[in-house]
Amino acid sequence: MSESTAQKPEWLENWKPDPDAPKAGNPNWRKGMKSPNPSGRPPGLRDKRTRVTERLLNEAQKIADVVIEKAKEGDMQAAALILGRTTPTLKAQAEKVNFDFDATAPMTSQVQSVLQGIADGEVPPDTGKQIIESIATLAGIKQIDELEQRLAALEGR
Repeated sequence: MSESTAQKPEWLENWKPDPDAPKAGNPNWRKGMKSPNPSGRPPGLRDKRTRVTERLLNEAQKIADVVIEKAKEGDMQAAALILGRTTPTLKAQAEKVNFDFDATAPMTSQVQSVLQGIADGEVPPDTGKQIIESIATLAGIKQIDELEQRLAALEGR
């Protein structure tokens, strides 16, 4: 194995570019044709985006100072901009709930106990829905496990 093939991953060894893929640049230009721009790009000419980016980088501290001052003066948009960039967004968290629940009971009994907890006011409806969805997901996983066991038993015969 040569050194160049040792560095390439196995899946890349026989890769060739797609000949039908669109090419970058002028699609009408073909090899051997006269260049549409014989003198080329002048040396030292910078792209507009590069110039704007450099200018923003040079002025970034001044811009940040102005926005901070506006926020201190009570400008809510400036304050929201600063806080949105510097502090993490708070995520909603459900409170813990305590109600009569037996995780070893049959799944229909588990769902009934969650519904009873909602009816008794011990479980908020949105939290109850999440619990019931979790029970349903677990039921689906148990069904898959049972099917795998049955399939393995049939294949073993």
